[in-house]
Amino acid sequence: MAVSLFVGVSAGALMRSRWAMLFSPAVSVAVFEATRMGVDGPTVDSVQTSPYGLLAFIVGRGFHALLGLTPMILGAALGAALMRSGQHSPGRHAALWRGIRRTAAVAVGLALLALAAVIARPASTAPLVGPDGQPLAGSIAELSSVRSGDKDLGLMLRGASTRNPVLLFLAGGPGGSEFGAMRNHLPALEEIFVVATLDQRGTGTSYPDLDPTSTLSLEGYIEDTLTVTNYLRDRFGQERIYLMGQSGGTIHGVIAVQRAPELYRAFIGVGQMVSPLETDRIFYEDTLDWAKKTNSQELARQLEDIGPPPYGRMLDYETALSHEYAVYPYDHTGNSEGEGGFSENFLVPEYTFTDQVHLLGAFMDTFAVLYPQLQDTDFRKTAVSLDIPVFFVQGAHEARGRVEPFREWVSVLAAPGVEVVEFGKSGHRPLFEEPGKFVAYMRDTVLAGTA
Repeated sequence: MAVSLFVGVSAGALMRSRWAMLFSPAVSVAVFEATRMGVDGPTVDSVQTSPYGLLAFIVGRGFHALLGLTPMILGAALGAALMRSGQHSPGRHAALWRGIRRTAAVAVGLALLALAAVIARPASTAPLVGPDGQPLAGSIAELSSVRSGDKDLGLMLRGASTRNPVLLFLAGGPGGSEFGAMRNHLPALEEIFVVATLDQRGTGTSYPDLDPTSTLSLEGYIEDTLTVTNYLRDRFGQERIYLMGQSGGTIHGVIAVQRAPELYRAFIGVGQMVSPLETDRIFYEDTLDWAKKTNSQELARQLEDIGPPPYGRMLDYETALSHEYAVYPYDHTGNSEGEGGFSENFLVPEYTFTDQVHLLGAFMDTFAVLYPQLQDTDFRKTAVSLDIPVFFVQGAHEARGRVEPFREWVSVLAAPGVEVVEFGKSGHRPLFEEPGKFVAYMRDTVLAGTA
């Protein structure tokens, strides 16, 4: 913002004209777009008119325009005015317009100062406190990062005692970030575990590490999981830790357990994924059937035009998969988290304002790169046995596209222990929809059965 203001002032002063207010941002936009030519991804592609496409435009271009172009325009006006001082035209109307322009410049300047203050707010996480309101002795509450390869991955660590078992949580997606959901819905989990919530590469606080996307891969996610696991084992002096995944996070979670079972006490799969391709095909069939039954002719036409998955473009998945709550409705009343899912959990201090803006853009950009790499995944063929106990937490209202492959996989899965529990009021995110029941299950079943 400061650099853009300086560029604007310089342009206005050199041109000695308010035309600099148009010229300098136009040049800046041209340079900005030129530097991104040849880069693929929803937030850098050409503008699409779908809801996801418009959202990608806002977070990929609109936010940068707000931070870069607004100060530049203000600076150009100030620079031109500075060089033209003393050349005012006489007359009452000219004086009125000068007053209006000055008032507008002051208002924009104050708004930019307020925005700068919001952006400058650092991320933080509150300490765990005892009955006296003081930080709990032996507890941990920190935002840190772990080096994996040449990337720094954001990590939130919280627990009432560093002697408690460590639980590493992998969010869904690919592209999801759950610092907000873990803080909003599962503080009670911190009483029995040291909860390590990882922002995987390209997500949340790890969004800056998305590039180069050519190096972003499922194999990289698996290696990152093992790297963070070993970091936690060394830091907290525990030979084995617990690994938990939700939705897309269960995919590389299961593969990490296959690769290095000696690192883990147990795996907890929530909203378990088994075969993304099979899931998406069922979603497509059910959505097309629903569109025809409800006379949603335009949606039915779009679905028939694009055909069933898999797709080459991320935005094609929007048509086939973004109607889940209409196709599979259920009552969210009384749930801790509603129909908005992870989008309800952005406003927590663990994210900076910039993190919050980028959360949905991070989801789309990461999804676009990684999801095509998951199309060959099918645990019914590749993971019929695991060497540690596994616990699955499912929602009674989970979508058919996830339920059917999961049931087929569990029926053939061999492990030292396999347990499935179903939460009656939940769908795909039972740990956040019914957190009280989930914490009790983790304490009374998972910990009690593996300690």
